[in-house]
Amino acid sequence: MAASKPVEAAMVSAAGPGSGSGVGGGSATSGPGTGSLPRWQLALAVGTPLLLGAGALYLWSRQRRRRETGARGDSGGLKRNSERKTPEGRASPAPGSGHPDGPGTHLEMNLLDRAQAAKNKGNKYFKAGKYEQAIQCYTEAISLCPTEKNVDLSTFYQNRAAAFEQLQKWKEVAQDCTKAVELNPKYVKALFRRAKAHEKLDNKKECLEDVTAVCILEGFQNQQSMLLADKVLKLLGKEKAKEKYKNREPLMPSPQFIKSYFSSFTDDIISQPMLKGEKSDEDKDKEGEALEVKENSGYLKAKQYMEEENYDKIISECSKEIDAQGKYMAEALLLRATFYLLIGNANAAKPDLDKVISLQEANVKLRANALIKRGSMYMQQQQPLLSTQDFNMAADIDPQNADVYHHRGQYRQAYTGNNSSQIQAAMKGFEEVIKKFPRCAEGYALYAQALTDQQQFGKADEMYDKCINLEPDNATTYVHKGLLQLQWKQDLDKGLELISKAIEIDNKCDFAYETMGTIEVQRGNMEKAIDMFNKAINLAKSEMEMAHLYSLCDAAHAQTEVAKKYGLKPPTL
Repeated sequence: MAASKPVEAAMVSAAGPGSGSGVGGGSATSGPGTGSLPRWQLALAVGTPLLLGAGALYLWSRQRRRRETGARGDSGGLKRNSERKTPEGRASPAPGSGHPDGPGTHLEMNLLDRAQAAKNKGNKYFKAGKYEQAIQCYTEAISLCPTEKNVDLSTFYQNRAAAFEQLQKWKEVAQDCTKAVELNPKYVKALFRRAKAHEKLDNKKECLEDVTAVCILEGFQNQQSMLLADKVLKLLGKEKAKEKYKNREPLMPSPQFIKSYFSSFTDDIISQPMLKGEKSDEDKDKEGEALEVKENSGYLKAKQYMEEENYDKIISECSKEIDAQGKYMAEALLLRATFYLLIGNANAAKPDLDKVISLQEANVKLRANALIKRGSMYMQQQQPLLSTQDFNMAADIDPQNADVYHHRGQYRQAYTGNNSSQIQAAMKGFEEVIKKFPRCAEGYALYAQALTDQQQFGKADEMYDKCINLEPDNATTYVHKGLLQLQWKQDLDKGLELISKAIEIDNKCDFAYETMGTIEVQRGNMEKAIDMFNKAINLAKSEMEMAHLYSLCDAAHAQTEVAKKYGLKPPTL
């Protein structure tokens, strides 16, 4: 992302999504964000600008927003959003490359003048669209130029690469840019041109390293390079996630996550304790002991496993009820779908949700709950129209269901953007939810996130405290509160303390690992950041979330490689 994830709003507020659960039911307190919306608020939290999408990992502090011209190198510097298509004129001499005294100087300058003349002729051919002739002239300039004139020679190679680029000879472009960079390591034009060539050659890793170097050298001020970084990071993330996700074993979230997830629903029949009529007489007398279901029902057995927190057996027991077409089939379908969502298998969950929704004879509470979960799933998959339809249908069939309103409120928060009237409507909706359902921790958490987006930090902090009072073991709330400390008070120590507390509560909280990793990137601790991202990747609840996390990890890797190769590092906190 990523996920209600770290970086919660800055862009497509990416972490811009509202903050839904990473599973299809949506819990601001229990799960990852939805799609590309909330993952980026951390950028705001530390007061830094950010790139688009996954490239937002490249963050700079406020005091460095102004470009530092000295870091750009002597050639290749560009104005913001400028094009890099034209060849260059005579390059400025590199530091210390003044004209030497002594014999041979006149001959050397004569060769350099001839090389410059050949290059100037090549530039005229280039501007006329005669690229083959331009290449011949640049080749002549390269052959004439004294080898010690590094900056001039790098310009000739870069100009020839520009001509090769017009002919779409990408291999030659990359080769000439490599020569230019070897001669002038901080040559922005050559680095960016080579990045584009690597993109065409499908060398994504090399492309990412080059464009990362360009972003750092340009102070993250050029839209072209930032967009390319974002594009490559997303492609890499999707490729890696697709491969890993299809081969990984389903991973059940922690008991804390599951309980927090179900607690986000106040009107969910399947999460309620077993009714007296569902227990045997013997079990009714064994207060405090594990229940033993006498009735031959897979669903009731699954409910018993829920109470025992033996979650791994629930899907199989529900399947038994469904295969037998037992009297609890609708409940079993919904419970199985819910656990499919919890383990990140939305494809398996959707048919079960569809069937529950279509069962006209089923309890209206079951159908509404299935609609809310499917709507939240669509929200995570960035299908807003389908999500809206499901939330509205749930409200129509069960207008008194509180879950409809705060989960739809979460959805509205995710997609309101900058429309002030929609924002006001969403905020009013949150206020109504917490007034009507004062024991609903989820309502306070969602309202706190919305308040944070509106920079009402003090009130947001109060809402998080109320959420923690209601659910003291909810790890995700601690992460959100930690982010708030960064954004509100720039209190890094307090923020890290709260996020560490989240991991202590739930060592499967991928949101906490992702957030910690993003902070470590900004502190310049790349190895620790990569370790945090890898932990989050192994816990990701969807392929989309995993792709986002791989993008963050790859961005950190790229910065590590650029630091080794060129000695370039972005400023740290």
